[in-house]
Amino acid sequence: MPCYHDTFSTPVGDFSAAVDETGALVATAFGGTKALLARFPSAARASVSESTDSPQALTRAPAKLAAVRKQVDEYFAGKRRAFDLPLAPSGGTAHQRRVRAALLAIPFGETRSYGQLAKKLGSSPRAVGRANATNPISLIVPCHRVIGADGSLTGYAFGESIKRRLLAHEAPAPQGRRSRRPVLT
Repeated sequence: MPCYHDTFSTPVGDFSAAVDETGALVATAFGGTKALLARFPSAARASVSESTDSPQALTRAPAKLAAVRKQVDEYFAGKRRAFDLPLAPSGGTAHQRRVRAALLAIPFGETRSYGQLAKKLGSSPRAVGRANATNPISLIVPCHRVIGADGSLTGYAFGESIKRRLLAHEAPAPQGRRSRRPVLT
């Protein structure tokens, strides 16, 4: 199945995304095409092109990613707290899919520890961490909202700096201050 991708700038660096032919999001990554391919289904890694000639090509097509870009831009501008994009992550075990569902349930501005998710899912923190690390749709499926039991920013595929900035962006406004979020720079 052909897939389409684009890379665009955000306040925390380049962000890449890929959608399938129906427009459903299959993978995202902070970074360029190489970072995206590391999170992308293996069947589509076979070909990366600038045209649509190859039936399994990952073709650059900014117009097909316009909705993704719009929602990501709105998120960083403080105008969006939840994404409503169609998702089509490929593969994954039943446990990985359950962890992804649990990630989607973590509200904007909140975090959960690996242990909290493990308890909720009847799993272990290590198994939750591994499933979290295999999330192919970062940011949209908010794996950055999972932290260590001691509050440490452990285990983010794109680095602690990006995770810290995402969590700071989502942090509740201090009491007595306006609730309008500052735009990340």
